[in-house]
Amino acid sequence: MTEEILVKDIMSRPVTIAKSAPITDALDKMLDEGVDPLIVVNHDSVVGTVSRQSVADKLGTKKNSTISPTSIHVASTVEEDFTTVYLDQDLDVVIPLLQNYKLVVVYDEDHRLVGQVTTGDILRVMRPQAKLEDVLEPVYTIEQDERVVHWRRRMIDENLHRCIVTENGRVVGIVTETDVAVAMRKFREIVEDRHQDHRIRNLLIKDIMTTPVITIGKDATIDEAAGLMISKGISCIPVMNGDKILGVVTRSSLVRAL
Repeated sequence: MTEEILVKDIMSRPVTIAKSAPITDALDKMLDEGVDPLIVVNHDSVVGTVSRQSVADKLGTKKNSTISPTSIHVASTVEEDFTTVYLDQDLDVVIPLLQNYKLVVVYDEDHRLVGQVTTGDILRVMRPQAKLEDVLEPVYTIEQDERVVHWRRRMIDENLHRCIVTENGRVVGIVTETDVAVAMRKFREIVEDRHQDHRIRNLLIKDIMTTPVITIGKDATIDEAAGLMISKGISCIPVMNGDKILGVVTRSSLVRAL
């Protein structure tokens, strides 16, 4: 199948942000465009990426508590979580790259930026030949009354992107790096500097989580899971057996199974 599909057939337009832009602009663009990460450019040259996770980390750092979010620039959060391909390369080249990188940047023959390929772009044209149980990732949970600072610490220490929120074992929400980034931005903008350290320590998961959670049952198919993630613009779905969480299926886990 993939022998007949080229990069140019499935790529999307590149979504970029200037290295000199405020990280608040980057976060707004990621939310508006429904993408993560953005391609960071400097004078039309690609220099890296900026992700919702890196924005959340930057805004949640205590040493930045006295700095307005609009005064923190993308340059301070640039990562290199991307690789490159060319327009006329085969899709088979891209799949293993997306199993290791968040983003594939597409150049034309003159090495000009012309597109990008994400896990969503891949899943729109192909799905793994597997059962849902074969692509499940471990589920991490956190109680809704837990403090956000503890979740942020777990994000960093365990390299987590999301956590299922529970109340006495019952699923009540989900908290992601996006929720943390948005919450930290709002918090920095509305709370005076002298009150921030105290107030941020009292911020609870239930204050920032997304609810209700979109879930699927254990008998759902790969097609149903992938289609739901793409149509709803989400990156993961918890898989349930009644009230019990079996795991989560993510866009990344589906691409790894290709």
